[in-house]
Amino acid sequence: MLTVENLNVFYGESHILHDLSFTLTGGETLAVMGRNGMGKTTLLKSIIGMIPTRSGRIRVSEQEITGKRSHERVAAGLAYVPQGRMIFPHLSVEENIFTGIDRFRPLKIPDYIFDAFPVLWEMRARRGGNLSGGQQQQLAIARALVSEPKVLILDEPTDGIQPSIIKEIARTLNRLKRERNFSVLVSEQALSFTLEIADRFVIIERGRVVHEDHRERVDAEKIMAYLTI
Repeated sequence: MLTVENLNVFYGESHILHDLSFTLTGGETLAVMGRNGMGKTTLLKSIIGMIPTRSGRIRVSEQEITGKRSHERVAAGLAYVPQGRMIFPHLSVEENIFTGIDRFRPLKIPDYIFDAFPVLWEMRARRGGNLSGGQQQQLAIARALVSEPKVLILDEPTDGIQPSIIKEIARTLNRLKRERNFSVLVSEQALSFTLEIADRFVIIERGRVVHEDHRERVDAEKIMAYLTI
């Protein structure tokens, strides 16, 4: 579903990602983990096209997207939920979701969105800026999902959200992934959350993959050691 090969990304002369490679299969959730400043957000932004790549390849369902603009990558099947949610605070919940719908499609929110996130239905006329952090995160995910992505990309989705809402979001993502048949790439530091949703784990340090784990044999203590060094 998503293939990243030998990705190299720079900030000015600083080499951030070093020949980074991984694959994401259909219906899989891959958690990219690591301490702050190790390159997680840079990786996601480079995949969605917000940061240029120096070299390497990115493909979605065998479609080459390296060098394409962000909106072309969305058209190819990527959807991105940035760290901090970045919803439009002065637009209503409904209007925020509309911004994720392609302009050539009917401006109608699919029923499954409000079924998955009932609080958004209850607050559909409320301004996005008046929602709690957890509600804004649900709104940001809903806005991304209405583009009908093949791969949903989430950057630090648990940041600033209370534990009960984090568990609810994990359950909802697992259900939607099965029902809507998309894959998930998530950057996260909270191991408790990734253990709820991830099929595979990749740890990066200084822009390089240093450890990989599969769900069935995950070594939580080893992952925590990488996160707390």
